[in-house]
Amino acid sequence: MVRRTKEEALETRNRILDAAELVFFEKGVSRTSLADIAQAAGVTRGAIYWHFAHKSDLFTEMFDRVLLPLDELKAASLDPNEPDPLGRLIEVCMVCLRDTVNDPRRRRVFDILFLKCELVEDMGPMVERYQTNMREGLKKIEGGLRNAVSKGQLPAELDTRLAATMVHAFVGGALRDMLFLPDATDLGAHAEQMVEGMFDALRLSPALRTKAAS
Repeated sequence: MVRRTKEEALETRNRILDAAELVFFEKGVSRTSLADIAQAAGVTRGAIYWHFAHKSDLFTEMFDRVLLPLDELKAASLDPNEPDPLGRLIEVCMVCLRDTVNDPRRRRVFDILFLKCELVEDMGPMVERYQTNMREGLKKIEGGLRNAVSKGQLPAELDTRLAATMVHAFVGGALRDMLFLPDATDLGAHAEQMVEGMFDALRLSPALRTKAAS
């Protein structure tokens, strides 16, 4: 009976997350109330509060569900025993771009994040979490780049902090462009070419070398 109760609680939690994803996508985050989500999920507001402290907590859990494959790849790029950290970083970018084209859930969640999440004052906890995710993402990308440098896959003089900022901006910008102007940005056809071109710049561009090396 206890096991069944845990399974039912998990099912309810996932149903709430599924409903939040759809309602956030339709109405935007700031215009969505917990009552809207409860109605869409077929549960009470009390059931939502049982699983989530507040709307920003619910938003964060919804977002984290689509990030797990990326987190695993980032962790591999940081592993000193990984023989191909650069390959894992390239794979991170490819999964992020290509899978957003092919996976409706990932596309909806990134659409919510980039286009329907109004970062206004009353969304403070969500803004702080978004900033924390960005800082952690930049740190992990830089760590992966340093690992690639140590394996001889990138130049020893590469400014890894600047390069990490460039990689992060490229992926975020490509996703925004695809979601906002899908007819002009065919990531399904060109994601691999774009990612390889960006990493070629890390390998070859003098502008991305440290000042001490220039």
